[in-house]
Amino acid sequence: MTTIAFIGLGNMGNPMAANLVKAGHAVQGFDLVPENLTVAREHGVTVMADAIAALEDAEVVVTMLPAGKHVLAVYGEIIGQAAKGTLFIDSSTIDVDSARKAHAIASEAGMLSIDAPVSGGVGGAEAGTLTFMAGGSKDAFDRAEPILQPMAGRIVHCGDAGAGQAAKICNNMILGISMIGVGEAFVLAEKLGLSHQALFDVASTSSGQCWSINTYCPVPGPVPTSPANRDYKPGFAAALMLKDLKLAQEAAQGAGAVTPLGAEAMQLYALFNALGHGGTDFSGIIKFLRGDVG
Repeated sequence: MTTIAFIGLGNMGNPMAANLVKAGHAVQGFDLVPENLTVAREHGVTVMADAIAALEDAEVVVTMLPAGKHVLAVYGEIIGQAAKGTLFIDSSTIDVDSARKAHAIASEAGMLSIDAPVSGGVGGAEAGTLTFMAGGSKDAFDRAEPILQPMAGRIVHCGDAGAGQAAKICNNMILGISMIGVGEAFVLAEKLGLSHQALFDVASTSSGQCWSINTYCPVPGPVPTSPANRDYKPGFAAALMLKDLKLAQEAAQGAGAVTPLGAEAMQLYALFNALGHGGTDFSGIIKFLRGDVG
């Protein structure tokens, strides 16, 4: 059993912490939202008064926070209170520069650290099947891997500090672009009188196949588990897709990479969000492509 401080118990953090509890770890959690603490307590997490209190006897700190500025603020607050050699795992999706700064803060304080953003959404967090993309030293990764396993379907060591965040934003740029492409294809099929099922049966088994159609089809029917069957109730909200696409564009500009499709996808999701659909699943972008939103 490992004592784990878990800071950030929102839609993703709470089920992740619950799976650590199920695996036999002692999880001490904190979140700024009282309702999140109530849910965490029901999952067996020991709720603490603040982030520093959560560190008591902790060997590992896991953070799941909204943005780089929040991660750096928490690291700045707690790093001096943690025992030497504490392992810091940040599973937030943040910019690469902030991730590297967080590693530097941990290293200067004598701590091991990895950036380990996830893919799989709330469903994956609940099922313990998330993909973790980890960046950091091999020593840090080797120590983190058994902590991640109860929450994971797959764990990939992507490289040194910041590599996990780099992999995450590249992956989600692909996802944002591909979902728009799949949505456009279904809209065209509708105009041409082709049924959703017919297009799915062809594309899902031929050269058009991809995760956005095979697993997360943006129209109701062909994939019963997709959010399209639940009026696009989010597994992964459009606002979060926009956040990741913005991070990808910031990284592309900083690295001098040309990503025109990523830039266009960001603009389309920005419009979709501006129309009030940030809380809709990102696959709901098909409604925007049809002209069904305003």
